[in-house]
Amino acid sequence: MPSIKPFKISVPEHKIQRLQQKLALTDLPSEGPDALHPWSRGVPLSEIKRLASHWQHNFDWRAVEAKLNRDLPQCTANIEVDGFGHYDIHLVHQRSQVGAAIPLLFLHGWPSSFLEVVNMLPLLVDGGVDGPAFHVVAPSLIDFGFSSASNKQGFNIEQHAEAYHKLMLALGYNEYVIQAGDIGYLVTRSIALKYGPRHCKAYHLNNAAPAEPTATTHPDIHARIKNTPPTVSDLAGLARTQEFSTHGNAYYLLQSSKPQTLAYSLTDSPVGLLSWIYEKLIAWSDGYAWTDEQVLTWVSIYYFSRAGATACLSLFWENEHRVPTAFEMAKEWSDVPLAVARFEKDLILLPRAWNATLGPVVLESEYAHGGHFAAWECPEAVVEDLRRMFGREEGRLYGCVEGHDGYLFSEVLRICS
Repeated sequence: MPSIKPFKISVPEHKIQRLQQKLALTDLPSEGPDALHPWSRGVPLSEIKRLASHWQHNFDWRAVEAKLNRDLPQCTANIEVDGFGHYDIHLVHQRSQVGAAIPLLFLHGWPSSFLEVVNMLPLLVDGGVDGPAFHVVAPSLIDFGFSSASNKQGFNIEQHAEAYHKLMLALGYNEYVIQAGDIGYLVTRSIALKYGPRHCKAYHLNNAAPAEPTATTHPDIHARIKNTPPTVSDLAGLARTQEFSTHGNAYYLLQSSKPQTLAYSLTDSPVGLLSWIYEKLIAWSDGYAWTDEQVLTWVSIYYFSRAGATACLSLFWENEHRVPTAFEMAKEWSDVPLAVARFEKDLILLPRAWNATLGPVVLESEYAHGGHFAAWECPEAVVEDLRRMFGREEGRLYGCVEGHDGYLFSEVLRICS
């Protein structure tokens, strides 16, 4: 049986001191002459000066650490991945007071972490009367946060899927649902293909990259689309996707082709790591008012990562060097029901009709506000989608997890029967 142990974040003091030393020795570059468009070449120098100074002189990691330990029930689970050995997976495991709550696996992406679930937690575990409640499992992906390093070539999206499926089983959740985006989307699709619908009963995506249906691959969907003009939303989404592919995707090309070269800079320079992540937090969210404390907490999770600040980059390389690639694998059909939310300022916004190539779509939602970090930026919207999916009133998936419909009344009936 996998070993599950309580966990408290406790970064060694020498790592904190090392961070302070490196911040004090930072050499900053000059800045290009573009006062009218200060973000056109990347993060403005003034932004990094402010954040780096705050990180060095005012940011109190020990206070952040104490708050996370106080607010979040955490543990580690030792999980074996076939052919790759054992891994300690760090996770937040927040159980609802509703015993019949639905087990929900939350899978983050990059440059996110388990922290992305925090704003949703109280909304998810609450409920049981007007809407379903959830037991929430939010792991740090292997190579991220406080989980182990993979340390072996070939550890790709399928191994991640196996690890978190086995994690849910180890926690006693034989059946479960998933909420995810970004890298979590790829892992979720792999779980659905490999472990659904027996174990993975349904999933909700806040971004997706489905295949374009053709007359050969998806004749019914293709015929329907061919006879239906694209919506205004579809056209705007395609324009947004093209803009990102042309001007915003360089990070992925680098991280998936030469991650080791990039790793030297981001590992050695905390300010380099800060600028690399901060740019994405700003550019990929929809005007979200990030505080300096939030930014530095997110970046510090990477800097103090158990596996190393850039160990996570190996997954990008693995994604593109498996056959088929992770994104091609994720386009395969699965019988597991799904929902797809569309946030207007996300990065990839493909036509809504394409979602049907992924599997049986039970819910599609569109939000005029929100970006790539939906769980963090728009927690109410994501939770509302989940309640609509699994709720008693309109949810097509009500009761899909045996013994866990999310409602207090059902629990009372079982106790009294």
